[in-house]
Amino acid sequence: MIVTLTANPSFDRTIALSGRLERGGVLRADAALEQAGGKGVNISRAASVADVATIAVFPADEDAPFTVALRHDGIRCHPVRPTGEVRVNLTLTEHDGTTTKINSAGATADADLLDRLRTAVSELAADASWVVLAGSVPPGTPDGWYAEVAADLRASGARVAVDTSEKPLLALAAALGEARPDIIKPNSEELALLTGGDPVAIEADPVEAAAAAYRLVEAGAGSVLATLGGAGAVLVTREGAWRATPPPITVVSTVGAGDSSLFGYLLADLRGEAPAERLRLAVAYGSAAASLPGTTIPAPHQARPDLVEVHPVPLDTRPAPASTHATPAASAAREN
Repeated sequence: MIVTLTANPSFDRTIALSGRLERGGVLRADAALEQAGGKGVNISRAASVADVATIAVFPADEDAPFTVALRHDGIRCHPVRPTGEVRVNLTLTEHDGTTTKINSAGATADADLLDRLRTAVSELAADASWVVLAGSVPPGTPDGWYAEVAADLRASGARVAVDTSEKPLLALAAALGEARPDIIKPNSEELALLTGGDPVAIEADPVEAAAAAYRLVEAGAGSVLATLGGAGAVLVTREGAWRATPPPITVVSTVGAGDSSLFGYLLADLRGEAPAERLRLAVAYGSAAASLPGTTIPAPHQARPDLVEVHPVPLDTRPAPASTHATPAASAAREN
């Protein structure tokens, strides 16, 4: 079973524009979609579609429209009493796949809410193969909260995946030795932020991406799945590194593609696949999601791992020069 925690869920509204986005202009829409979402919820949605047992934990009332919508879609939920309404995020997509996102902050969390979420996840982890901590955290949440939850879960027997950004990600990177997540999933910009690298170089060069990711593995992460946009993804473990290139697709919306990639990895792991095959299915799922509108999560038949190429990457394990790269802890110190 996969337990997901979405601490800052959202109603995701996507508007497909008929032309280019123009600031100050009057724009026409080809379509508008709305879906109950958030990164963890998206992974639970993918699991449900794939007939994988899952429970989505999030702050919302039992009878809130958000909870009702998810249960209507067949997703098993564990809502936790919230401090406010679920936020609304807006996504604007253009015909060439360009995506513009406007995210609300969400209701401010207090210590009681964070304790309720933490307790719910810890109790459910006893029956889980994976626990996924995903997305942003609500205002009022300490930067290191995900790192603390991940450390708590080490005694549960469940493996832990973390997919977050900005200060919570930096705090996690600074505490990898204690938190020890089994996998983290940064994109190229996030990987550069954590390691002091160049995001353009990381996305363009799988060897550079693998070297940066390996530094996080050395610091305590079990594995790093780095998604590189149209360049595919890189997976790094202590045993090796691999890169995967996606099949040719027409990009419709990139929203939810990273979530789908992480689910593809987890699904392959639950099937007992080797690391290279986990990466293959991750990229297949991410590519399928990018070819669908809005935050549509692909079904298994829409993911084409047979069209994904996977190759080993030579891994340079020598320490990076201090003058050109920063350690995760140093990056976190600069950010805070």
